[in-house]
Amino acid sequence: MRTRIVTLIFLFSVMSYFDRTILSIAAPGIMKEFSLSETEMGVVFSAFLASYTLLMIPGGRWADRYGPRNVFTFFALGSGLATALFAFGGKPGLGSVLGIIPAFVVIRLAFGVFTAPIYPTAAKMSANWIPYHQHARVMGIVNGGAGLGGAVSPLLFSWMIRTYGWRMSFLMAGVAMMVLGAIWHVSVQDYPPGSQPVEPREKRKVDWGRLFRNRRLMTLAAGYFAIDYFEYIFFYWIYYYLGEVKHLGQRESAVATTALFIVMMFMYPLGGWVADGLNRRYGKPFGLRAVGIGGVVLSAICLFAGVNIDNVTLSVSLMALALGFISAADVVYWAATIDVSGNDAGAGAGIMNAGGNLGGFFAPIVTPWIASHFGWTWGLYFGSLLALSTVFVWTYRSSKVTNV
Repeated sequence: MRTRIVTLIFLFSVMSYFDRTILSIAAPGIMKEFSLSETEMGVVFSAFLASYTLLMIPGGRWADRYGPRNVFTFFALGSGLATALFAFGGKPGLGSVLGIIPAFVVIRLAFGVFTAPIYPTAAKMSANWIPYHQHARVMGIVNGGAGLGGAVSPLLFSWMIRTYGWRMSFLMAGVAMMVLGAIWHVSVQDYPPGSQPVEPREKRKVDWGRLFRNRRLMTLAAGYFAIDYFEYIFFYWIYYYLGEVKHLGQRESAVATTALFIVMMFMYPLGGWVADGLNRRYGKPFGLRAVGIGGVVLSAICLFAGVNIDNVTLSVSLMALALGFISAADVVYWAATIDVSGNDAGAGAGIMNAGGNLGGFFAPIVTPWIASHFGWTWGLYFGSLLALSTVFVWTYRSSKVTNV
């Protein structure tokens, strides 16, 4: 049953990131069809992150209160429907009534509402089913689904657009997520047999004051702001950057973007595996700290080298490693948060991930603004420097921050 659960959550992660990144693949064509600017498209990108971030903490609480089985079903059916509805956001469609930008923004806001619980709910399911010493590797596998979803979307969705058009492609992607949600609902339970808590979960209240006063949790949320900011530059702008700034062709941009997310897919679980291994050998704080610091430092080195090399293959390879190392650092935040949150793992993960996605909200808007004033290189540099600042999370009063 544990294997089935981890596999299905992994597939949710794949489909979620496929559905949230396909807009970046369709964006160049949509921008040309409706005469949208980079900044206007950035607003559409960030609409998802606004509601996604705002509902992150309630989404984690829903997982604690209503159980991860029900909340994952809610996420899959709702987010799948919102993805499908994006097909009707232009003209003809809802854009004829509200205007193109407002219509796309409304649909993406709805998509964010339904998607918000996914990773806090994954953390709650991990806390319910997975042994303590395997949390990092399991969350690494789950987050690795994000890399696979991002890797698949450039080639698959660009092919779907060429074959079926962007509207039908969004409709098909949404239906696929809803089917996966139905499979989940009939396949899993909230707890292993015999481990259901005696106290009904709907009667147990979250001690929000304890969570928000928890210095370790707040520090993790602040650090995750910077990590997500950097990652979301890649999620939303790297395909555009490679095509419009590096002047790669459509297929070359799709292949390069796929390569970046394949590296990300492998580095998520590798980061969790290394962290768990170091934890067993040297104690839990050491493994989390080593991967959290090492990942961002190596990422910054690779990014700086990658954007300053003319050879396209080498440049893309280094940028892929930059995304990969930051992904390895990403996963230890989830393992640490599960540990510090206790029975409120869903709510705690919601708080931490809300901090992260607040950073993700700003990245699609701030990055093109920086690029318009200082060039795209500095747009990438800023994200990397912000991520590098998270070394502070694992060094300042580290015994209190990471003694989990």
